[in-house]
Amino acid sequence: MAASAVTPALVEPQVTPGARAKAHAHAGAEVGRPRPTPSQLAWQREELALFVHFTVNTFTDKEWGDGSESPRIFDPARLDARQWARTAKRAGFRSIILTAKHHDGFCLWPTRTTDHCVRSSPWRSGAGDVVREFTDACREEGLGAGVYLSPWDRNAKSYGQGEAYTDFYLAQLEELLGGYGPMVEVWFDGANGEGPNGKRQAYDWPRIHAAVRRLQPKAVMFSDSGPDVRWIGNEQGEAGTTCWSAVDPERVPHPGFDAPWVQSALMQGDPNGTVWRPGEADVSIRPGWFWHPDQDERVRSADNLMRLYFRSVGRNSKLLLNVPPTRDGLFHDKDVKALEAFGDKRRALFERDVLAGGRVRPTAAASSGSTEVELSAPATFDTVRLEEDIEHGQSIANHRVDAWREGRWQTIAWGTTIGNARLHNCAPTTAERLRVVVEFAYATPKLRRVAAFKS
Repeated sequence: MAASAVTPALVEPQVTPGARAKAHAHAGAEVGRPRPTPSQLAWQREELALFVHFTVNTFTDKEWGDGSESPRIFDPARLDARQWARTAKRAGFRSIILTAKHHDGFCLWPTRTTDHCVRSSPWRSGAGDVVREFTDACREEGLGAGVYLSPWDRNAKSYGQGEAYTDFYLAQLEELLGGYGPMVEVWFDGANGEGPNGKRQAYDWPRIHAAVRRLQPKAVMFSDSGPDVRWIGNEQGEAGTTCWSAVDPERVPHPGFDAPWVQSALMQGDPNGTVWRPGEADVSIRPGWFWHPDQDERVRSADNLMRLYFRSVGRNSKLLLNVPPTRDGLFHDKDVKALEAFGDKRRALFERDVLAGGRVRPTAAASSGSTEVELSAPATFDTVRLEEDIEHGQSIANHRVDAWREGRWQTIAWGTTIGNARLHNCAPTTAERLRVVVEFAYATPKLRRVAAFKS
């Protein structure tokens, strides 16, 4: 068995009498623990997605538009969605989400629901469709496509009028999800300010979610509260050092829900949660979400992006990195260079697993276990990657990594949850034996992979 494909629970467990008693105690919990759907599993294993914030704000130098902007200002002379997709692919991202409509209400496709859209702009002489060019580019590059449709619309006259706005919003959703091919993610938030009539809208989330299920049954839906994937609770791109994919849906019952415990509930999840709702960590490559010329010198470096990767993907979350196009409709050269350098650094780090080909000795009991990898010769590493077999759920609550040095086991890393991926930085270590010890799990632990790398 290769070190890159470890499944301890498939090996005959070595069970002590005490462990056998624990096994009976945990048997019921193991059967009932939540597991991902195929769509959730595919989404989580992608690890990296780009967010593209682009609208009239790009031309007004604002973060939030107020809905009064003229469509005539939207005119990206060199828009090239293929450049976005090629850049994402080169950097190792697997999908892209586009802001089809932000809070200003301007629609990046020629919708039938309002004139506040690209049809009323000079771009492509009013015959353009950013969503079409975006989805076509994603598919040409083999990337998944997703859309964000803001529920808050500061331009729509029906906003705040209950069912009338819900019908308007669902008509837009039907156009997006029914006319542009398969989507991998539909992104919602709970933004809920006043509309042009000074009123707020009560969002009909059951109707909205039902429409997505009907139109795009394989897409996952994101929001604070899911229903498929959840916000990680901050816009710094960092998951909690303890991060469960399961949650208690009653703690964050709907998008925009506010309570003192919300941030910790979103960052950490819940080991006893009843639904599988993994976290997505969103952050921008710049201080703002939209392009601003005075931020061209404030683009995150490749090293900074690597730190984000370890604190998001490396803590059982997915990283959603925003990269905003300029007024030309292109990613800025500085953003492109940072993304490409980030991809190069990641590929260089993970190119060679020094544990590959090692002899693996896994053991597992009802709530603990260990996996030892023995090499034919000592190897040096400073990064460890662990993966739980999340297809069967997530159960590992505490673990440590030991290296055999100077005739004894020495702990080089320790952590709580593992989930889809757990990345540990450690001091440069040379050893020919390494083991992962699961100190406690809520069910029989199942590791999918143990790997080590030298930066």
